[in-house]
Amino acid sequence: MTPLRQHAVLRRVKDITLSTTLSLALLNGAALLQSCGNNRSDEAERTETSFGRGVRTYITETAPGNFKITDEVQAEPGQAGAIVSYFDGHRDTLSVEAARRLVETDQSTSTYLNNPSAYGAHHHNGLANVLLWGSLGYMLGRSTAPQYRNDVRRYGSGVYANPDLYRRSTQLGENIRSSRVTRTVRPSGGRSGFFGGSRSRGFSA
Repeated sequence: MTPLRQHAVLRRVKDITLSTTLSLALLNGAALLQSCGNNRSDEAERTETSFGRGVRTYITETAPGNFKITDEVQAEPGQAGAIVSYFDGHRDTLSVEAARRLVETDQSTSTYLNNPSAYGAHHHNGLANVLLWGSLGYMLGRSTAPQYRNDVRRYGSGVYANPDLYRRSTQLGENIRSSRVTRTVRPSGGRSGFFGGSRSRGFSA
């Protein structure tokens, strides 16, 4: 092979190598941008709910599967929850998170949370229902919207041991409802520049 031909071949090989390297770099860059875009889209706005007041609810299983609220006292939000005395004599303490998980997974109460109009056929005096319709229910995801006030009267009165306790607890529940604050939290990496960072907006329900 002549020196001129050899030089041309080597130059062509270099051009092909450079072209391939640039193509790979561009492809990797596009994949990286797409990944960043996907991560950014995953960081959607979310809401955070907190309460200025809480309640400690005392519940007694009066018969197997049948529960009643026997007392409610106002408490700091961090001390809120339920103390349950079972028919067989043992006792359990439920944090707000544990009570919320029970309400969200029980067939009856999850029906109400997802489709209130279909709840009537599933209503009973099981533990999840008593948790939902007592004053603690506001901290477990029960709506504070006005259109559901009739549901509170309809189902709430039946979960208390007696009418006097229900009437006394009505104001306590209203105190908790009115102390609810919902904040909209924006993603921290969603924007850059002067308008970057996260913002939040608080309001009382």
